[in-house]
Amino acid sequence: MASPKKATPPRRPAPAGKEVVPDAPSTRAVSGGPVPLQVVSPAGPPDPEVTERAARRRFTAEYKLRMVRQADACAGSGELGALLRREGLYSSHLTTWRRQWEQGSLAALSPKKRGRPAAPSSPLARRVAELERENAQLTQRLRQAETIISVQKKVSEILGIPLKPGDDAGSAC
Repeated sequence: MASPKKATPPRRPAPAGKEVVPDAPSTRAVSGGPVPLQVVSPAGPPDPEVTERAARRRFTAEYKLRMVRQADACAGSGELGALLRREGLYSSHLTTWRRQWEQGSLAALSPKKRGRPAAPSSPLARRVAELERENAQLTQRLRQAETIISVQKKVSEILGIPLKPGDDAGSAC
C-alpha cells in the first residue's frame, strides 16, 4: 500500500515590489537579527589571450667573457649555481661560450646574425637594377607626355584650331 502524499498548500503571490528568490539565503541569522547579504561575483573564465612570445635574448661579447671568467672563479660548492640563477643563465650557455672562446677569443663570442646569409651582389646585377630603375622612370615620363599630347589635341578640336598635317604623327623636337 502506498502512503498518501501530503498536499502542499498553494503559494501566495509575493507582495508588489519584492522579488522571491527560491533557495536564497535568509537575511536573518540564526540568532534572529538582520544580517546584510554580500554578493560575491564568481571568478570569470580565464583569459584565452595568448601572451606575446618573449624576445630572444642577445648577449654581448663582453658580457659572455665576463660570465665565463666569473664562472671559472667560482670555487665553493653552489657558487656556480648561484651565479647562473642570479644571471638567469643555463649551464649550456657557459659550455657554448667557453667553446667559442677557445676557438677565437672575443670575435667568436660576438652575437651571430640570424637567418639566411645575404647573396653577394655583383657589379652587373647592380648595373641591371640601375638600368631597370631608369627605364621605369623614362616609361613614366613617356606616358605623361602622351597624355599631355592627347589633351592638347582634344583642346584644339574643341576650340577649332586646325592642326598641321605633320603634327598628328608626333614630330620630333
